[in-house]
Amino acid sequence: QVQLVESGGGLVQVGGSLRLSCAASELSFSSYVVAWFRQAPGKEREFVAAINWTAGKTYYATSVKGRFTISRDNAKKSGYLQMNSLKPEDTAVYYCAVARGGSYYSKSSYAYWGQGTQVTVSS
Repeated sequence: QVQLVESGGGLVQVGGSLRLSCAASELSFSSYVVAWFRQAPGKEREFVAAINWTAGKTYYATSVKGRFTISRDNAKKSGYLQMNSLKPEDTAVYYCAVARGGSYYSKSSYAYWGQGTQVTVSS
């Protein structure tokens, strides 16, 4: 069983930055794909970014590409999402998730999820 805990969310003004962290309990963390999804009130959870087990390949939703950067530190069993140039439409609960395989973009590929951290972008 993998336990994931997100942190780093908060309130930020338009154009500001936040860095989200995801701490994992799994000893074989390096074998997992790590991803971030987000969900705004009344909307479906959507893919944001993913990074593969080698940390050599990254994948981003079009809406965040060029503004967000996903990374991982396998020694610390942690994943990160650096968010820059934040917009009001980025407001959502952000979730960390891990998978052993499947589609990077599909929620069904991810077996384990964190509880989420709130990100609010205001003007």
